[in-house]
Amino acid sequence: FFFQAEDGIRDIGVTGVQTCALPICITASIDKDFEIAGARSELRIALDNLLANACRHTPAQTSILVRLSAQSNGSLRLAVIDDGPGIAAEHLPRLAERFYRVDQGRSRESGGTGLGLTIVREVAQRLGGGLEIASVPGEGSSFSLLLPAARIRERAQAVAA
Repeated sequence: FFFQAEDGIRDIGVTGVQTCALPICITASIDKDFEIAGARSELRIALDNLLANACRHTPAQTSILVRLSAQSNGSLRLAVIDDGPGIAAEHLPRLAERFYRVDQGRSRESGGTGLGLTIVREVAQRLGGGLEIASVPGEGSSFSLLLPAARIRERAQAVAA
């Protein structure tokens, strides 16, 4: 099955408004319209978890950017980038572990199960991709779902085929 990335991003904007209880600006940037081979439900769950995670940990009056971009090797990067508080480097390798929490008290306040990034990582791996996390304390974080070129095609190619 092919999942139309642009439609998914557009849907995420609606989901994001519902997920973020605080006033946060959510914007999307899409290089081109792509189709992704994979189960729509799994891709949607991964995208929803990335956005929910960003909303949960980004303070009010800040912003979240959802960026979909082709990489030079033909793969696709779906990044959710926030300008929240950031995460210390020592926590980054463990963030996708089941139930791992950077700050136990803060997690209880903001909700969540501690499984969101684990789910994203597992979906990415099933599709032959990965999860990349980058963060700088005081500057924000970027969570990227990476998908291999074999699973991606530009929508113009799909329509012409």
